[in-house]
Amino acid sequence: MKKLLQTWRWFGPQDAVTLDEIKQTGAEGIVTALHHIPCGDVWEKEEIKKRVDAIEEKGLKWSVVESLNIHESIKTGAVQRDEMIEKYCISLKNLAACGLKVVCYNFMPVLDWTRTHLKYTLKDSSEALRYYAPALAAFDMFMLKREGAEKDFSKSVRDKAAIYFEEASNSEKERLQNTIMAGLPGTDEVFSIPEFQQFLNIYKKIDHAKLQENLKYFLERIIPTAESVGIKMCIHPDDPPFSILGLPRIASNENDLKAIVEMVDSPSNGITFCTGSLGANPKNDLPGMIARLGKHIHFIHLRNVKWEDDGSFHEADHLNGSVNMFAIMWGLIKEQAKRNASAKAVVDIPMRPDHGHQFSFDAGRNFYPGYSAIGRMRGLAELRGLESGIRGMLSFT
Repeated sequence: MKKLLQTWRWFGPQDAVTLDEIKQTGAEGIVTALHHIPCGDVWEKEEIKKRVDAIEEKGLKWSVVESLNIHESIKTGAVQRDEMIEKYCISLKNLAACGLKVVCYNFMPVLDWTRTHLKYTLKDSSEALRYYAPALAAFDMFMLKREGAEKDFSKSVRDKAAIYFEEASNSEKERLQNTIMAGLPGTDEVFSIPEFQQFLNIYKKIDHAKLQENLKYFLERIIPTAESVGIKMCIHPDDPPFSILGLPRIASNENDLKAIVEMVDSPSNGITFCTGSLGANPKNDLPGMIARLGKHIHFIHLRNVKWEDDGSFHEADHLNGSVNMFAIMWGLIKEQAKRNASAKAVVDIPMRPDHGHQFSFDAGRNFYPGYSAIGRMRGLAELRGLESGIRGMLSFT
């Protein structure tokens, strides 16, 4: 049986990690996107082909598109959405014409994944990404000053937030704002508070149900195109998997993901199974989700988190956090065995080591947050070993 297809996220020519270095990690596939094209614009075949050729020249393959981003007008149901959906469909057709068959996307309002700290120091002096709930609450209540924000936090978190804000220097508050207000991965965009407030005003009229409705509208129009050209769409879970800053979240748990795959019944309507995003909520049963939703998984992000008592979390070693990576890998291998037996589904599911710690080996290199070289290479090696060990164990049973 084929193993999981090992891939690596690359942000394009501007990425500090080169394709030559990626090839030496043992990864076979590249996960990338045309980040230089503004969200909402069509990805033309010529631009896609340039990226395909650059990757193939190094003996690698562009395996997954992450991400063909969704324009805000689609998420909010604005008058421009039909035009943007039509452009999206054209981009899908162009990707398929160039051999791309898996497209990861998310439906998180305004912001992509959100953290409060990008350089949280661990015991071994490496640096990790962290979501510190009191810091987020301090920003929400005292800097953004969102109406009703205090109702979203427990008294304990509110008290810690007040202390955090009182003790934080001006530079720390500026760093916190810039970290939370960061735009899409692969860009240097940072929203100002007035810019972000404009989005919050729009989303005042959009709750969980309305955002779900807008996603269904989108899927009903793009999935037939995706299916006709052989593309598998896979939604990325919300990160973190709960509402922040008053914005709705609709891809945070099993019920959400089940509702999404049922919106349009098609093999092209699937899931990116991200263990770090879903794993940040202790209530999410990740092995169970694989067992029940496995046939809808088209792409895998493997990452671990360590829970903290107040709802905070930081990104841990890939095999040493609160998420049971052994049980997850076991479940993925079982799902792959089902596909192999049925001969009806894609067997070599692409996976990538998601995020990684910043080690001293990589000091001085300007990586995108979470996307260091050595940290992810360590993660890939650990995950590769875990998969190999489980497969070896199963061969003796």
